[in-house]
Amino acid sequence: MIAIALLLSGCENDFDPQIYGKLFSSNFPQTEADYESYVMTLYIPFSNTWSYNVGHQNISGQNVNQHTMYIPEGGFMRMFDSTADICYPWVVGNWGGGWLQLSQANYANCILYGRSSSGGSPSHYEKIRDVTRATEIIGTLEKATVISADKQKQFIGEARLLRGLLMYNLLHIYGPVPVITDPALVGDETAEQNLVRPSLDEMVKLIYDDFDYAQQNMANSGPKGRYTADYAKFCLMRHCLNEGNYDKAIEMYNGLNTGRYSLYTAGGSSAYADQFKQGHKFNSEVIEALSVSVSGDGTVKKGDFNPISFYVVPANAARYADVANTIPTPFALQGGGWEQCFNVSPLFYDTYEPGDVRREVILTSYVQNNADRRVNTREDIGVRWSGFIINKYPIEINNAFQATDVPLARWADVLLMYAEAVARKSHAVPTGDAMEAITAVRARAGLPAFSGAATASYDGFMDALLAERGHELLYEGGRKIDLIRFNKYRHNCKLYKGTTATHQYMPLPNFAVQQAETYGKTLIQEFARAGWDQDN
Repeated sequence: MIAIALLLSGCENDFDPQIYGKLFSSNFPQTEADYESYVMTLYIPFSNTWSYNVGHQNISGQNVNQHTMYIPEGGFMRMFDSTADICYPWVVGNWGGGWLQLSQANYANCILYGRSSSGGSPSHYEKIRDVTRATEIIGTLEKATVISADKQKQFIGEARLLRGLLMYNLLHIYGPVPVITDPALVGDETAEQNLVRPSLDEMVKLIYDDFDYAQQNMANSGPKGRYTADYAKFCLMRHCLNEGNYDKAIEMYNGLNTGRYSLYTAGGSSAYADQFKQGHKFNSEVIEALSVSVSGDGTVKKGDFNPISFYVVPANAARYADVANTIPTPFALQGGGWEQCFNVSPLFYDTYEPGDVRREVILTSYVQNNADRRVNTREDIGVRWSGFIINKYPIEINNAFQATDVPLARWADVLLMYAEAVARKSHAVPTGDAMEAITAVRARAGLPAFSGAATASYDGFMDALLAERGHELLYEGGRKIDLIRFNKYRHNCKLYKGTTATHQYMPLPNFAVQQAETYGKTLIQEFARAGWDQDN
């Protein structure tokens, strides 16, 4: 049934790699530990290695690789941040093709992407197979007789959370895509050839059901890096906010608001920046993070790694600001990056309020590694560099890659989502604890409570909240999703990116449409939500 070479990403504490040889239905799974290991394979798309392959093949039977959801090259920063308003088009030193096009929010050539995910062509469509694989594992768990009922629910909940996350990401990359969620249909030729888009409502419900089951049946104990019931609540809250189920979003907030989490405030004015540093992993604010290993190097045997610094620092950045090498720059331990694939649009930077300490994680100049140590500034944008430098995940150790955890769910995000859900439910400026939630986030940033236009009308409040989310959650993999929820994707790209988004979602690749045709099915290539025409 399956041959797994499971080289799962290593994380802190006890969430370490387990390596298996060839396994078959005759000898696996048989014990509770086997069933747990089976679930663990579903974390592979959510690890952080250069790529992975779990049975992905092209029509010729050749293996094709997929990007994990958190690798900068093709994961959520590339899909949901660099394509959004916070990133200026990568026009200087770019690698051409899809790198430049996606930074411009230009999706026209995405129809030419193949099955394998590469740097220039980050294709995730083949992850519909990972959904099927998750469904098969869930079906196996449902039939298990050698594990306790509680463990069975826990494992199924974990598997359904991971399947739900696969579908959630596919939905926000492409819109609804064909998936198999009934274990009885795995291997059914008719079901597997039914390559048509489900309706938005149908896919929203599939994701909702997985997240809801997970948050009810998972536990909050376990090693750091392994998903929990609280992370499932976070995912369901976010999903419900996106899709207009505000009562359920508020319910999930109440389930999380138990005192387990609080804004990280140690260090005073530096608290916002400090929370992302390696010495403050899994602090009071972290609901979930991708736990990164200092030994990680992008291969599957060494654990999760984080190469983000190589994608945000210009290639010609100097280690020292002077030729005598006595004044270190923020890049002293690494030097220049590969290229500045991701940046911060200067116009977006200008939206930060005076005194907002969160903008201090953005560098507005850098010293070039040349004979006279030239300082490149805003005036050089578009000529010597493409945008300001993200220093939210700073270079802290002299290592090939940094051991900085990737934030997946923070309490600050929960507070902002709660205020938004309350406002959207009543279609009014929120008061009471909902407004206090925003005030707490802003206070840590050194800012006063909302006032003026932000409290004068519902529309003014929503505009201010969207800006607040952009400043608080910069490059945490959710900006494009936020912009679509506020129906401001095309509008904000014009303002801060200077380009017009060609599509709301990435069109499906031609190979998928053509494959559907061979089965007598029509797989609609493009998708947009209601209201896209009004986003100008």
